[in-house]
Amino acid sequence: MARKKPGRCSRQHGSRVRCGQAWVPFGSPRALTATPSGLSSAAGEAPHRVAGLAALMTYSRAVRVWGLVAEQAAIRGAGVSVADVCAAAVAAVAASGAALTAASKVRAGHVMCVTDEVSERLEELQLTFGEGPRADTYASGGPVLTSDLSAEDIRRRWPGFASAARQAGAAAIFTFPLQIGAIRPGVLSLYRRQSGPLTADELGDALTFADTAALVLLDGQARAAGNTGAATGPGGQPEDLALHRAEIDQATGMLTEQLKVGIEDAFVRLRAYAYAHDRRITDVARYIVARRLRLHPDPIPPEEGAV
Repeated sequence: MARKKPGRCSRQHGSRVRCGQAWVPFGSPRALTATPSGLSSAAGEAPHRVAGLAALMTYSRAVRVWGLVAEQAAIRGAGVSVADVCAAAVAAVAASGAALTAASKVRAGHVMCVTDEVSERLEELQLTFGEGPRADTYASGGPVLTSDLSAEDIRRRWPGFASAARQAGAAAIFTFPLQIGAIRPGVLSLYRRQSGPLTADELGDALTFADTAALVLLDGQARAAGNTGAATGPGGQPEDLALHRAEIDQATGMLTEQLKVGIEDAFVRLRAYAYAHDRRITDVARYIVARRLRLHPDPIPPEEGAV
């Protein structure tokens, strides 16, 4: 089949898509099938034509997702925020709840939004146990799709988090990296109360919501940096969630003095105490800050051979 010159079209189709160096008719009845290398057509369609259709589908999905996020913002009567992304994602992907955490390589994440108590609890559990899909997603740069938290391999992978997450009310959890080029500002998490995988359409939507969240989060951080008078935490974090994180950071700092250890070791001790006493890490931090709880240094073990 000879390639059509740019700008030419048989006009037998309802619309056309610009692809590389040719106008590609859209709406052809030829079926597309999945192959190991991507999409191809049953009639041996040229790769650039298939790529054009895929590009249009991706663009249409992005437009639809942005529209859903804008609707949430309109309901609140405010500008678009990551909270709108979370709310729209829950409805579009048939999730039970969502959370978004801003993270970096040098410090623990700050929860920027949660849609319900279970979402908040799941984020806190991962902070307490130091394991879970959020950390794995951030480290790998790819999605972690956990369709059944009771599966044996998942219990081995996250021995503390998997069990606690099920007790909190989650049966499945799906996490997606927020990434723009080399910048990876956080993770979007979606959970379900019933186990089961995402459909292909739901997965596509979730990935697009993650891309949208990355843009909104970075924009919010830039706006927060220029508005120091706002009642928000780092990067525009909501005030109530910022307070929880501030107490954890303050308690960790106090433990460095009490235990005579570095900041990382102090945070490990804070998490360990919360886990050992089956308490929420935010509650333990609040008690330490209020001086209602004091941790003591580990006793120095006797030297080998000492009597």
